Amino acid sequence: MPLLDLLRPISDEELRALSERNPGWQFERLADGRLAVSPTGGESGRISAAVLGQLYRWNEAQGLGVVFDASTGFRLPDGSVLAPDAAFLQGERWRALSPEEREGFPPLAPDAVFEVRSRSQSPEELRGKAAWYLENGVRLVVLLDHRVEVFRPGGMEAYQGPERVPLDPELPGFALETRGLFLP
Repeated sequence: MPLLDLLRPISDEELRALSERNPGWQFERLADGRLAVSPTGGESGRISAAVLGQLYRWNEAQGLGVVFDASTGFRLPDGSVLAPDAAFLQGERWRALSPEEREGFPPLAPDAVFEVRSRSQSPEELRGKAAWYLENGVRLVVLLDHRVEVFRPGGMEAYQGPERVPLDPELPGFALETRGLFLP
């Protein structure tokens, strides 16, 4: 993922404006003020859409919280603003935010995030991002890169080939359907 060293860290408002003016590109502000830029390619966009759809349908049936797409940046406790490809936040945590906090970059770590590796990212970079999410309070990080890696504060599990990856207890009753996600 290309990183830009700026003369000064950009504000939340500048980051939001930059994102709005450049659709198709994902901008994230790291804790040290650098700007991370990663365009979404076709294949990673297809997988992200499929994962988001599954997560959304599950939440519609369960009614446990709120689902967010890749255009949502979360201001994490370390000051970074990251935008996972899909995210879930428990309903009571969302309702506890003020209207202003909901309108801007929500100032908290989601309960679960999903990240799809794009060609501009190495697997090591993506795993580093998973560790970063966990350090900032995310309870479940799911990485997709021709296989599924599930990170929790207690460790990591890798799945190669199963048609369903259960994500209990963080997402009660949700299993990620992998059939069709990874095309040859």
